[in-house]
Amino acid sequence: MGRSLMLLALAVALVGCAPVDDTATTAAPTTSTACTKEQLTLVTPGKLTIGTDKPAYEPWFKDDDPANGQGFESAVAFAVAGELGFDRTEVQWNTVKFDSAFAPGEKQFDFDVNQVSITPDRAKAVDFSKGYYTVKQAVVAVEGGKYAEAKSLAELKDAKVGVQVGTTALEAVKNVVQPSDDPNVYNEQIDAVNALKNKQVDVLVVDLPTAFYVTAAQVEKSKIVGQFSSTAGTPEEFGLVMEKGSALKPCVDKAVDALKSKGELAKIEQAWLGSAAGAPELR
Repeated sequence: MGRSLMLLALAVALVGCAPVDDTATTAAPTTSTACTKEQLTLVTPGKLTIGTDKPAYEPWFKDDDPANGQGFESAVAFAVAGELGFDRTEVQWNTVKFDSAFAPGEKQFDFDVNQVSITPDRAKAVDFSKGYYTVKQAVVAVEGGKYAEAKSLAELKDAKVGVQVGTTALEAVKNVVQPSDDPNVYNEQIDAVNALKNKQVDVLVVDLPTAFYVTAAQVEKSKIVGQFSSTAGTPEEFGLVMEKGSALKPCVDKAVDALKSKGELAKIEQAWLGSAAGAPELR
């Protein structure tokens, strides 16, 4: 899914490209110089404009302030900005409704970061960067419940699991958790959430973004038991959203690749979506 139910700093070294040779000012930009800050086509010259929704929820953002560099997506955004050559003072944030970020049409941002899953249908209207986060599945339980303190997948074998039909979460239950009894499968996610609330199931399995929302707003005194280190089936990824045909896309892709190869994205994920955020890995 996209942003969880449609609700809900790490600065890195600036990576510049070789300066343009003054003796070749008439030559077309080469691959090595095409992503220098001065050559980027931007909504506001000299500024990198980043969009996201408001409110901006934790753990994706902190204190409803995307500009503070705290929270997973704020940290990712500033890390990408750094790879593109922008310091913190050169980044400005615009409020962009979730749906409008990937709707057809002209955009008032250079890229948008808002837990938007990359899908073929959405990619017809906008461009996506390479994925900056692979969505993982998570287990939610009511505090004090039999499985609330489980530390491993093996400890969940005998749990009665609630999950929505037709989801990657159901595939993860079958292939990763492999419970002793068949899970309780619900047609609607809200029914699965209510089953946990009413203690008809021991645990709920949903994607991690949804798990954060369930514990924050839907099921009182619930907690994330943990997240799966691997997922079954085709991985779901979040991508940075850009206007269709954006000249910025190759440079944003290059920045995401650089952050992956240096291990920076993994560090940001662990800092904001791992144990510190209450979602340790279950193995």
